[in-house]
Amino acid sequence: MGDVPQTVRVTVYHGEGCHLCERALAQVRALRAELGFAFEAVAIDGDTELEAHYREWLPVVEIDGERAFVYHVHEDAFRRRLSAAQSARSEETL
Repeated sequence: MGDVPQTVRVTVYHGEGCHLCERALAQVRALRAELGFAFEAVAIDGDTELEAHYREWLPVVEIDGERAFVYHVHEDAFRRRLSAAQSARSEETL
């Protein structure tokens, strides 16, 4: 079929002035340098839909669209979740 496996995507939803968000962003960026994955930081400020969906949980870290962490990123658990997502992607291409 010619499908090329895509990289696992990690998305961090964050808000302005959120110290937990700043910490989570720094952790995920450091983990990206170590582990390699697609990364997107999404500021929810001013977006009514995102505010309603994420504000009370910030920061929210999703791995391939699945909520993985809220409030804090646990680095060992992050590594396990990322590895599981990468394995699932590999199996999809078989």
